Amino acid sequence: MKKMTAVIVEDSRLARNELKELISEYSQIEIIGEAENVNKAYQLMTSTFPQLLFLDINMPRKNGFELLEMLDEIPIVIFTTAYDEYAIKSFEYNAFDYLLKPIDSERFAKTIKKLTPIIESKERLHRSDLFSENSEIFIKDGENCWMITIKDIILFEIVGNYTRVYFNDKKPLIYKSLNQIESKLPKGLFFRTSRQQIINIKMIKKVIPYFKGTLKIIMNNNIEIQTSRRQSKLFKEHFDF
Repeated sequence: MKKMTAVIVEDSRLARNELKELISEYSQIEIIGEAENVNKAYQLMTSTFPQLLFLDINMPRKNGFELLEMLDEIPIVIFTTAYDEYAIKSFEYNAFDYLLKPIDSERFAKTIKKLTPIIESKERLHRSDLFSENSEIFIKDGENCWMITIKDIILFEIVGNYTRVYFNDKKPLIYKSLNQIESKLPKGLFFRTSRQQIINIKMIKKVIPYFKGTLKIIMNNNIEIQTSRRQSKLFKEHFDF
């Protein structure tokens, strides 16, 4: 039987034990760790790389959303909280599910039922230094938060010490350098057009020859990108343009 590895992040020992007892009824989920605060959770997550995260929202010092902001890649997230006012907000994060504490066994069974086809179809994940096209990243900009699939990002662009991420009609800022981002992106899907920008080649609408051998690339969101001469040459060679 295929199993899905899971981590529990919850500040209450009683709540952690109750959740572990619920999970123990389902052999397809393997708990590989637990943490009572965000800092310990981050250390645990970045050493074990679980496929599933049971995450409390309201915790001392840092909350569950801040943990997601710290992680490079996001596993399947099931929020657990006693505060139902967070429900709508959690689904804005594209969470897999939301469980209100105390968690009812019948409600938990429905969550597992939703997980079952994913578990059965999914090989155990292996640690990779690169994102895949279907990897999800968490982005927080002020009070707005999103969980975004890598392949849905149109482009990355330097803005001072930040990087702007374009997807759909959104363009939040994240505190990561373009070099940090580029080192983890899936090869063949993204192309660095200059020191300032990286584009998703599947989001290109049009490529136009431009000044002195450079190229003007128009993205799906109608943003125009001008490539450097060196990168224009690489683009033409790579994509046989």
